[in-house]
Amino acid sequence: MSNHATQQITARRKFLTLMAQSVGFSALGGMVWSGYIAEAKSAPLILRPPGAVAEVDFLRLCIKCGQCVEACPYDTLNLAKPGDNKPLGTPFFNPREVPCYMCTDIPCVPVCPTGALNEHAVSRVVEGKKELDITKARMGLAVVDVESCIAFWGIQCDACYRACPIMDSAIVLEYRRNERTGKHAYLVPIVNSTMCTGCGLCERACVTEKAAIHVLPLEVAKGAIGGHYIKGWDASDEKRLETQSSDVTTRTKRSEKSAQDYLNADEELFK
Repeated sequence: MSNHATQQITARRKFLTLMAQSVGFSALGGMVWSGYIAEAKSAPLILRPPGAVAEVDFLRLCIKCGQCVEACPYDTLNLAKPGDNKPLGTPFFNPREVPCYMCTDIPCVPVCPTGALNEHAVSRVVEGKKELDITKARMGLAVVDVESCIAFWGIQCDACYRACPIMDSAIVLEYRRNERTGKHAYLVPIVNSTMCTGCGLCERACVTEKAAIHVLPLEVAKGAIGGHYIKGWDASDEKRLETQSSDVTTRTKRSEKSAQDYLNADEELFK
């Protein structure tokens, strides 16, 4: 066979090989990308930096620049990478590993170029001037697992209480009588949801193998009361009565029947 024919066959083989490789890489890239897209939509329990706006708005505003991560002096913040099961490229932190150390100058917030980290949310006005105030951060809420917390067993432990940077405010110790012995007292940690910043220093300090106190996103940790309940002891909340209609009725399937009808029907009692 001539050298010319050999060159033609070699070129053809190279072309076919290149095409096969391209198709393979394209298919692989598609599978990997589809996995990333699915992962980017799932953020079950994620803690954002101080001043982060609501999650829906945060994902819209965050451009994944990483400036907040670079500004953090304690390496608390990370950018989500494949496998983290969090929206890719967005900042988050794991308090059991590295909590937020409550920097008074909050360096991660002012560097955000888009407002995903809202400086106003972590500021206060003092004598007409705006000042950063880390105690106004609401990154999450610490929740105590009373079954795993050894303080609720009667073992003296105040690790989370002492680790709290706003001690006796975000976490207090409550004295309770030990009914079993009648001699001793429990000193149990109680979290004040209006003061807790969600920094996670308590979770990091917890002495149990798996933390008995852990920080959860606010929308997960807190319930929702509903606008139809009024705090009668709160003057500002009671003012809402002035604008409420007196004809407020809760309607269910049971309310379609008379009380006598559904009370006499056994099956209705269990629905």
